[in-house]
Amino acid sequence: MEKFVMTGKTALHYKDSEGDGRPVLLLHGYMESFDVWDDFSEILAKKGYRVVSLDLPGHGISEILDEVHTMDLLAGVCDGLLVKLGIEQADIVGHSMGGYVAQAFAKNCPDKVRSLTLFSSTPDPDTDEKKQNREREIEIIRSGRKEMLSGILPGKGFAPENRKKLADTIDELALQVMLTEDEGIIALLKGMMAREDMNGMLKELDKPQLFVFGCKDEYIPKEVAEKIAENNPQTTVRWLENSGHNGFLEQPEESADILNEFFQGC
Repeated sequence: MEKFVMTGKTALHYKDSEGDGRPVLLLHGYMESFDVWDDFSEILAKKGYRVVSLDLPGHGISEILDEVHTMDLLAGVCDGLLVKLGIEQADIVGHSMGGYVAQAFAKNCPDKVRSLTLFSSTPDPDTDEKKQNREREIEIIRSGRKEMLSGILPGKGFAPENRKKLADTIDELALQVMLTEDEGIIALLKGMMAREDMNGMLKELDKPQLFVFGCKDEYIPKEVAEKIAENNPQTTVRWLENSGHNGFLEQPEESADILNEFFQGC
């Protein structure tokens, strides 16, 4: 069910499958909304989970909160939502940027984390090169050329062989880019640039952890993902052979099975 809730002074747009199943919180990626999880949420709900997703502030129709959306700020909003819903503990799943928020949540609210899943995400901070790329994106947005991003970024998130058959999905993601408010995009880009190294936090976090990577991810190439996994031996690692950055859209059933198996082992 789709609803609004006030968390502190924040008007937050969220969805909740409700029921008494084990709660799972899904956190979407950059310039997306909770709509990206719809089909995947349905698969998880059919497996008996209570699935909650939200438009992170500055995305979808949740409001912009500040000039910089730090990961800690967004994690606090997620905490407020769980409090409002009476959920004391949840399996936290973050895709890409949502994984950065999920890690901040785990750092700040470890007792509320039953397990942590990073889906095509990383605990590493931005490199200097990545920060420069984000600065260029800010300039593109400020110069009124957002269509450049909508024409490139969504398709790049899929394995090349999946782009034709998932063209409608890519078009929907491109539309979401155009619908995301400029100031929300800029606030998030600034927040991602400022995020901290989370490798140490993950090693100290006494919670089950899962990394899910796509073997054909152009944002996190396989050799980079392997290094992330090597640096975090405490995690379970699963690979989606036929996916890029958006495995839950490219291989939804396989992705749901991976999560279900992981959750049941926690």
